[in-house]
Amino acid sequence: MTNAQARPLAGKVALVAGGTRGGGRGIAVELGAAGAIVYVTGRSSAAGRSEMDRAETVDETAERVTHAGGVGIPVRTDHSRPEEVRALVDRIASEQDGRLDILVNCVWGGDPLTDWEHPLWEQDLDTGLRLLRQAVETHVITSRYALPLMVARRGGLVVEVTDGNTARYRGSFFYDLAKSAVIRLAVAQAAELKPYGVAAVAITPGFLRSEAVLDHFGVTEDTWRDGAAKDPNFAHSESPAYLGRAVAALAADPDIMRKTGRALATWGLYKEYGFTDADGTQPDFAAYWAAALEAEHGPLGEPL
Repeated sequence: MTNAQARPLAGKVALVAGGTRGGGRGIAVELGAAGAIVYVTGRSSAAGRSEMDRAETVDETAERVTHAGGVGIPVRTDHSRPEEVRALVDRIASEQDGRLDILVNCVWGGDPLTDWEHPLWEQDLDTGLRLLRQAVETHVITSRYALPLMVARRGGLVVEVTDGNTARYRGSFFYDLAKSAVIRLAVAQAAELKPYGVAAVAITPGFLRSEAVLDHFGVTEDTWRDGAAKDPNFAHSESPAYLGRAVAALAADPDIMRKTGRALATWGLYKEYGFTDADGTQPDFAAYWAAALEAEHGPLGEPL
């Protein structure tokens, strides 16, 4: 394998907004493993935790990016604050000679705001609207300030991270609205960016083993298979590295414009690009759903 094949993103500059933990962390690290310079942003840093009150920080993610072979640069940023995002993008432009090749919008933080028990008319409205601001408006703000760098260079890739790539209802009104809206953000950006050679896609993982999910099952990434005793579906989960490798493969694809505007999934992309999860497996949650869950829960549906 040549160096270019091992590090196809060497010299590329990426911004992973919402890279503190979970899918964002997995994406940042795998972009680093492919050789990229990765700005990792989020609200939890060595200076203090966000309202999520979890131990993961952007500093820790950036260290993992560098350890993987890239250059990790942590910048504590609240993406709901336009002035902070503007300052972040100005810093990237200054430090990287105006270059930004990959923008990943993975800001979420909506888990404590999601009501899985009640229909819309019984939910707290302020909480629901706050979820939408956190999960959708942050993406809009970040793209608003970051896209001019990509447009000026007439190239790059925008990745909107979502949950599910079909019209299937996701089980909670505001959660469903947020995740569906993120797909439309990719579609709309793709339409406006196409004349400038910039691609935009949405991507979903399957059953993602984030840090919070591992905690819920009382396992670690090393012992995660023990969680299947609590939920057999967990045996078909995937690590954040799988999502990260999917995004890295997309970013390295010279024909990425063929996919612009599409809602993609790890379970489709591994077949095309051949990447594996951290343990060498190739989870396919759509195939598992069709075989084991469709009879009870109905089909996942066709990609949007």
